[in-house]
Amino acid sequence: MSTAISAKVLERFPAGAPRGSWPAEEYAARCRAEGEPATVVMDLESDAFLVVVPSDDDA
Repeated sequence: MSTAISAKVLERFPAGAPRGSWPAEEYAARCRAEGEPATVVMDLESDAFLVVVPSDDDA
């Protein structure tokens, strides 16, 4: 069973960052410091890390 969760993508980062580099996590941490509930997820189809926040769409 899968559950769809509505989220807004703030930024996307290619998965091929240099070893020891975490640009998506660093961006998400900056967003969280500014009050955005940002999370990093992996988009397997595009081989990218996405920084997302919950969508305001409740409908």
